[in-house]
Amino acid sequence: MIPNHKRVEYSLQYIHGIGRSRSRQILLDLNFDNKITKDLSEEEVITLRKEVGKYMIEGDLKRFNRVAIERLKEIRCYKGIRHKLGLPVRGQRTKNNCRTLKGKRASVAKKKSSSSQEE
Repeated sequence: MIPNHKRVEYSLQYIHGIGRSRSRQILLDLNFDNKITKDLSEEEVITLRKEVGKYMIEGDLKRFNRVAIERLKEIRCYKGIRHKLGLPVRGQRTKNNCRTLKGKRASVAKKKSSSSQEE
């Protein structure tokens, strides 16, 4: 799940829901040195697992976010409507960008030139 060849601070960041600041906070709470993951003793691994288990991570966090978005869609608030339409939610402009959310561009057929229409 987490890489053994990296330092603990960076290895923890491979867990969904643990970023840079939370990883550092966990190490501070446990008074751990930032050594390489494979060098941890069995006791240190157990205490690390207990500490990480206190936070909402992986599947629980993903489920929580999914339920929150579904709730927004259900109550039909502005953010829910934007989620449903597949548009940016946080106030970004949509005239030029947001290709990731809107998907590929639909091509529009070109009009014939005016000289060919007069004939």
